[in-house]
Amino acid sequence: MPDLGDLCRAAVEAAESGEAVEAYAEESRRTEASALRGEVEGLAFAESRGVGVRVIREARLGYAWAADPDADDVREMVRRARENAALAADDEHNVLPEPAAWSSIPELFLESSADVSTDDKTQLALALEARAISLDPRVTKIDEAQVGDAVTRVAIASTTGVEAEYRRTDAWCLAVTLAVEGDETQTGFSYRIARGLSELEWEAVADEAVERGARMLGAAKPATARVPVVLDQFAAMSFLGVLAGAVSADAVQKGRSLFADLVGDQVGSELFTLVDDGTNVEGPGAAPFDDEGVPSGRTELFTKGVLNGFLYNAYTAHKGGTTSTGNGKRGYRAPPGVGTSNFYLDAGETPREQLLRQADGGVLIQDVSGVHSGANPISGEFSVGATGLRIAGGAIGEPLREMTIASTLPEMLQAITGVGDDLRFFSSVGTPSVLIGEMTLAGV
Repeated sequence: MPDLGDLCRAAVEAAESGEAVEAYAEESRRTEASALRGEVEGLAFAESRGVGVRVIREARLGYAWAADPDADDVREMVRRARENAALAADDEHNVLPEPAAWSSIPELFLESSADVSTDDKTQLALALEARAISLDPRVTKIDEAQVGDAVTRVAIASTTGVEAEYRRTDAWCLAVTLAVEGDETQTGFSYRIARGLSELEWEAVADEAVERGARMLGAAKPATARVPVVLDQFAAMSFLGVLAGAVSADAVQKGRSLFADLVGDQVGSELFTLVDDGTNVEGPGAAPFDDEGVPSGRTELFTKGVLNGFLYNAYTAHKGGTTSTGNGKRGYRAPPGVGTSNFYLDAGETPREQLLRQADGGVLIQDVSGVHSGANPISGEFSVGATGLRIAGGAIGEPLREMTIASTLPEMLQAITGVGDDLRFFSSVGTPSVLIGEMTLAGV
């Protein structure tokens, strides 16, 4: 099987005079095992391997890709990309980044995780389900118990002199439990990621999924009120997903971001520092360089509530008269766009218990629904459904359901009065618990 680096170099060597050529290659092996009623419900195994080629000629971009190619196939892809470029409109911002020094991140790859047997993965899924249905008599079945892992390698080379590669391992597990009491059923969910299966805290996933479902039994619809709100990590993560789109330079340049004209303004509370950092190994989005070969780094999008700027790839950076932030993201089937690496709200210094004490008489929101469909990325307005628990005496109490939160993203960011010390990553998005001084919860 041809080496990925060799395939990328073959593409570069096929370049003709006056054109820029880049090849991006990726291979991955992914396994997911799930359990149900004490048996293995599913075992999915997928492998992918491919190369994508960009050719820029006279400011025109052409692209071609192929799965599992050899060197001859790659040279043919360069020819096809060249033909596609001839048919494209010229755009002066079609550029390839210049090479820059990057640092390897050896922690991204765990040899022991790459060699875990399929049987061990299925046994882990079975153990996850068994624990989830043994902790609370009201939780006797699950909707899903899944364990997965992936081994990935990436290589890239270009005529500008970029030549780089790295490999990584990833692991994850999730549990969805069903808590039943009488005619009522409540769902609980938990999810964790790690660099390898041996590092997964799968017992904590079972425990949390059970707790989050069981404590919602007997939930009532509250009266409409304006109260302090603590967003737990699951709920806060949903809002960060909307922010990720709003701080993309691509969205800004297309007039699709509410933050477009606010650089330098105090947009959020002084407790709000929002970061994208591809070098943070605690997050699954870590990589030594982005998918254009630009070194990864830490970009503070907001510092103490002040908007500093946006996330750029090579194209949007050239268009904006700035430099790439190392946020070119892609698969081999398409040219790079702008995406996040590890995107997170920086942890504060306040323990979660103290946030709850500060929010006495308020509500802990543990789940929100419809954020992506219910939030307007241009105006920042949102109206979403929520479930949670009453906060009394610094502890969580009565479960609440069928609430609606309506506000704007800037208003919510300004209203942050506490940030927890409990930063946690969900996929490549991470957040601690967040205290909002006051929000309107619409119920009865």
